[in-house]
Amino acid sequence: MDAKSELVPATELAQRNPIRFPNESAEYRQARNALLAEEIELRRHIERVARQRRKLPPGGEVTKRYTFQGENGPVTLADLFGDKDTLVIYSYMFGPQREKPCPMCTSIMASWDHKVPDIEQRVALAMVARSPIDRLVAARRARGWQKLKVYADVDGDFTRDT
Repeated sequence: MDAKSELVPATELAQRNPIRFPNESAEYRQARNALLAEEIELRRHIERVARQRRKLPPGGEVTKRYTFQGENGPVTLADLFGDKDTLVIYSYMFGPQREKPCPMCTSIMASWDHKVPDIEQRVALAMVARSPIDRLVAARRARGWQKLKVYADVDGDFTRDT
């Protein structure tokens, strides 16, 4: 029997939900249960896609030599892995033509700065953007980030290829 056939139908789960709001109408409860059932199905679909992603075979070998500019000089893509076998690269939307970095990227990165030691227990982490390294370092310092490592994709090859 597959996992899907073992699951309680989403509509049944929604009907079992004991939470009610004060003075809610029958129409509201019906619409809310229908929405909850859809949310349950969405979550199940996300889980199925994640299972597929985890089962993917290794992708193609990276044959291009990508080089980035770090605070201490040039580094290659291979260097960014350090001693880890997994590398997470966040593509920071802060290109050379932008006056300021992307506010959403900046917000996400701010929430990660203090988590870098935890994240890097298992994976390597790098922030890559098209802006020159001095602009990236200045933006990092202006925000008080101390743990995030920023790298400039000077020629833009990595950004274009990924």
